Amino acid sequence: MADWDKVLDLGNGLPDRESRADAVAGLCDALRSPDPALRDEHALTLLASWIPGLDKQERHALGDTMAAPFGDEEIQARTFAPLVLADIVAQGEYDPGWLAAFADWYPAETDLRGYDPELGWLHAVAHGADLLGAFGQHPGADPAPLLGLATARLLAPTSYVFADQEDDRLGFAIGRTLTRGELTEAQAVRWLEPIAAELGASRPGPVPASVSNTVRTLRVVYLIADRGVRPQWSSGEPQKPRHPQVLSQQLANVLALAAPFTG
Repeated sequence: MADWDKVLDLGNGLPDRESRADAVAGLCDALRSPDPALRDEHALTLLASWIPGLDKQERHALGDTMAAPFGDEEIQARTFAPLVLADIVAQGEYDPGWLAAFADWYPAETDLRGYDPELGWLHAVAHGADLLGAFGQHPGADPAPLLGLATARLLAPTSYVFADQEDDRLGFAIGRTLTRGELTEAQAVRWLEPIAAELGASRPGPVPASVSNTVRTLRVVYLIADRGVRPQWSSGEPQKPRHPQVLSQQLANVLALAAPFTG
């Protein structure tokens, strides 16, 4: 067990190299805690503040540690790992094994609760979207499969309707990925083909949660195609996705399948 009083007394200051490994390991353990204050307010906050000061080897080792909980039996462990890993990728680190572990987990996760009264924030879709967007900006990750991964997450069967801005977070991640310069015109819209097939299938009864979630997320991406995506936590100039006119037109065509009165 970590000595939390000792760890928390360190504040946001990065521990010296001799004590750093044990402190980081303790914080990683705390990300699995069902106590939301310990997990979110302390462990996550401290790790996020320390990551920029870690050296490349330390960040990579932490990334390896964070790729493991995607298979954890505890939902909070699975959903807090991507937040830390997103910060690591944002610092320039990348390992295809991390992306593979994430890709296996993200569309397959079935517990999509946003906030739980006892566990606090879980937010699998939103937290996963943050990592998707970080990968989407990294030159080591191929952007086209990442867009397909977003599609798989949107179309996965669920009874959960986005309630805590998951559509905004996932739309932002898609928008970040769409800014990658190497995307061809075909790749910029190909990820919409399975969505078009799903929205175009006429079925009686209420609108499935996955369809509602998908439409709301695509509306965010449509706005981004027009206005651009602003760097996260920054007032910098918005960056337009690649092939914005073709993207906007295809988004409009797909959205019209669900709401023909808008087209």
